[in-house]
Amino acid sequence: MKFTYFHLMPYRFLPEGFKQRYHSVWVDIPNRIYDPKVGHRLYHEYLDQLEYAADLGFDAIGVNEHHQNGYGLMPSPNLMAASLARRTRQATLVVLGNSIALYNPPVRVAEEFAMLDVLSGGRLVAGMPLGTSMDANFCYGAVPSTLREKYREAHDLIVRAWTSPEVFAFNGKYTKLRYVNIWPRPIQQPRPPIWIPGGGSVETWDFAAEHDYQYSFLSYFGYRAAQKVCDGYWEVMAKKGRQLNPYSLGFALGVVVTDTDADAERYYAEHVEYFYNRCLHIAPGFADAPGYRTLKSIQASLLPQPDRKSMAIFPEGLKWRDFIERGFLVAGSAATVRQQLREVIKGLRCGHLIVLQQIGSMPPELVRRSTELFARDVMPQLRDLWSEFEDRWWPRALPETERAMPAPVAMARAGADKVAP
Repeated sequence: MKFTYFHLMPYRFLPEGFKQRYHSVWVDIPNRIYDPKVGHRLYHEYLDQLEYAADLGFDAIGVNEHHQNGYGLMPSPNLMAASLARRTRQATLVVLGNSIALYNPPVRVAEEFAMLDVLSGGRLVAGMPLGTSMDANFCYGAVPSTLREKYREAHDLIVRAWTSPEVFAFNGKYTKLRYVNIWPRPIQQPRPPIWIPGGGSVETWDFAAEHDYQYSFLSYFGYRAAQKVCDGYWEVMAKKGRQLNPYSLGFALGVVVTDTDADAERYYAEHVEYFYNRCLHIAPGFADAPGYRTLKSIQASLLPQPDRKSMAIFPEGLKWRDFIERGFLVAGSAATVRQQLREVIKGLRCGHLIVLQQIGSMPPELVRRSTELFARDVMPQLRDLWSEFEDRWWPRALPETERAMPAPVAMARAGADKVAP
């Protein structure tokens, strides 16, 4: 079993009464609310948390891409991954990911991912999401009905750019390039592992299965609602004759660990409620542009998440106890969390747990405590799951002896007592 410490990097100081005063946390949120000086501190706070998780032994640390919102302050996850590549040594870097259909030309993604793979010594997982309707259709103006077609073409170009040893021309419908010849090439050959994040679209299951990619289900409606999606994914895998290997599925879940079950509500309730009532306050029209979902996914009754129209799943006014009972997150003592996660992991048949431990407005001291308890008292006891399977969706990094180190680190390991001017 592998664990990714995933971070959304939210703006955790959205004002009181946010839902009543503002139309949406995404797309048209007034940027006057954002204080760059506060943002400066937040970026360093959040990077500290990711680096701490790496030090504690999480298999991977993860970042992602979103635009014009207070939910996640990473329009460029590659910048964050570049910083983390220099400050970590062992942890895999999961960039989950770049919305490849939004780049013109998409070889920009091939280049930057290759840079990250080289910089990190081959520790990159390359995530390729379609992107939310908020980001793709409303913030970046992509046409909903052609988004998936552009996505597939961008994917083909990126993979070919990574794997072709010769210059080639690309004559696509949306991108036409006389010369494709990326420098640098990735360390991992023929390419870094590819994970496909999704919110439940049927086409995403097909795409992941056809290419033998890992599918990462990102949902904030919890593990109970995720069962239908995961069951659908495994049905597709079986129909296409793929091995039902748990490592081909990732699942994102909020998890907080405390000394006792009672402490969880006392310390974390307000911050979780902040997340669901402010960070996920999305105007319904932004969540699902006409044409964004295909007819096949609509007929399967799979809604993009987060989708505020799905009131049966996420009605207004939910509190801590509702979140726990509906499986929106797992919280409590290490013993409680271990038991629940073992059931979740086995029930979904999930080999990669993508853990969110900074949720909403959580201050750094609470995040640090939960992270420490999870790494010490939960994660080791779940490692035995799926040990009979091979994880073919994991990076093939350079041996430690072949990796370069930042100069002060290298000199310290060589026994130098100071860095030369």
